[in-house]
Amino acid sequence: MPLAEPPTIALTRSKAQPWTRFARRGTRFARGVLVAGIAAFSALAAVVPTKQGEALDRAITAKVQANDDPRIERAAVAVSWFGFRPQSRLLPLAYAAVLWIARFRLEAIFQLAASGTGLLATIVKSLMRRPRPVAGKDLRVVAAPLRGSSLPSGHVLTYVGVYGWMAIMANRLIGPPLLRRLAVGALASLIAAVGASRIYLGHHWPSDVFASYLLGSSYLAALLVAYRRLQSRRVHQ
Repeated sequence: MPLAEPPTIALTRSKAQPWTRFARRGTRFARGVLVAGIAAFSALAAVVPTKQGEALDRAITAKVQANDDPRIERAAVAVSWFGFRPQSRLLPLAYAAVLWIARFRLEAIFQLAASGTGLLATIVKSLMRRPRPVAGKDLRVVAAPLRGSSLPSGHVLTYVGVYGWMAIMANRLIGPPLLRRLAVGALASLIAAVGASRIYLGHHWPSDVFASYLLGSSYLAALLVAYRRLQSRRVHQ
């Protein structure tokens, strides 16, 4: 009579197969986001310098800044706080350290890689050299320690990379459904709010913000493709 297969091997296979199917679907979607994001960013960057692009930027900014309320300004400043130095350098290190201490070593390494959006912003800024908005009768600019050119928005790129990866990890690692939804929702809200805050404070044009979401999403998608590939290899092993 043939021997039965050990339960541990059966358990490993039952876990590996769903993860493999999930990883393949997720990887295909992430690759699509990567390609589409880069293509859309390139197209938008070509339109930005035109007069039509400038007129649209001014019109959208005027709409966003129409409600001059100190409470909204304080909220916008609070949302943008995470993207200014030194906290923009220290916080990503702290997030990665928490994952490392919790023994999620691969996830911690990718959390550090997600903060590479800051370097990406510096490189693209040096290439684009777009002037930032200047305060005038139809445009309000709140004083802040700003660096580099207007395109892309370093804040938006950083938030999409750092907090986008945190949202992905929260969805994967947090067990209780309610806590998982709260964490992912809070991180997604922060990412969405920072774009509006940069326009409201007059630190970036709307096209800067939108282009940064596209470029940041492509970067995040590339990280996700690499992570899923490494994680799949782990499961098979």
